[in-house]
Amino acid sequence: MSISCNVISVGAGSAYERSIAVKRRMSRAAGSQCGLFWLGGFKSNMDGTKALHVDAYAEQMGLAYTRFDYSGHGISGGDFVSGTISRWCEEAISVFRSTEGSQVVIGSSMGGWISLLMSLRLLGRMSRNDVIHHLPDGRIAAVVLIAPAVDFTEQLIWLRLSPDEQDKLLRVGYYDLPSTHSCGSVVITRELIEDGRKNLLLGGFIDLGCPVYIVQGVDDVEVPWRYSLLLLERISGVDMTISLIHGGDHSLDRPSDLETISRVIDMAVSAAR
Repeated sequence: MSISCNVISVGAGSAYERSIAVKRRMSRAAGSQCGLFWLGGFKSNMDGTKALHVDAYAEQMGLAYTRFDYSGHGISGGDFVSGTISRWCEEAISVFRSTEGSQVVIGSSMGGWISLLMSLRLLGRMSRNDVIHHLPDGRIAAVVLIAPAVDFTEQLIWLRLSPDEQDKLLRVGYYDLPSTHSCGSVVITRELIEDGRKNLLLGGFIDLGCPVYIVQGVDDVEVPWRYSLLLLERISGVDMTISLIHGGDHSLDRPSDLETISRVIDMAVSAAR
């Protein structure tokens, strides 16, 4: 199966129009099985270790697979510091609507949060304050969340800042957050924090209507494993499975971690048939 690469324009005519790069692997038997839809993490790209592992899995299983870079990430257009959860979710919805057939949605870290937001919007199940701009789309067959950083702008960034750091972010408009994965820092904007508050999920119940699978490292210090248990408590009315990986950190990129991710995707695909 060959991989195609194309560009989708999102936000046409607005001040934040951007070009989103998308890579697709076609199914060996179109229409016979669900596809896989990948949503990456904050500051990651669609050619990261886990995204490529899922691509190899899709090739082996003969499944269609769609992945993309958010604006300001990878090879997509746009400026990272202009990104918000709402804009990245808008991009995810646009790319999802370009797929065909039922999909198993796989979200890693921030992609876990956006997976849930996207799914709820597509199903028309967001709160009364959320505007649904499209007809409902019920093609999401299952959701796989890998170290899901749901509400991370508030719970894992804002509330971890000291009062002085919070004050600086509000006054200046941004804060340079030290990065645990690379040299230097990551720019966190006031707009990212304030927009994140419009998209918080952990304060209510999350009604997806499809099976949910979580893969979580026990040694994850960025998204602690008990955080995923809190998420499980908020998901209502569906079958849920959590796989805790001892020794696994937030990256979950060891060979054994990737094997676990494959097994969980197997379960999701089987449930989607």
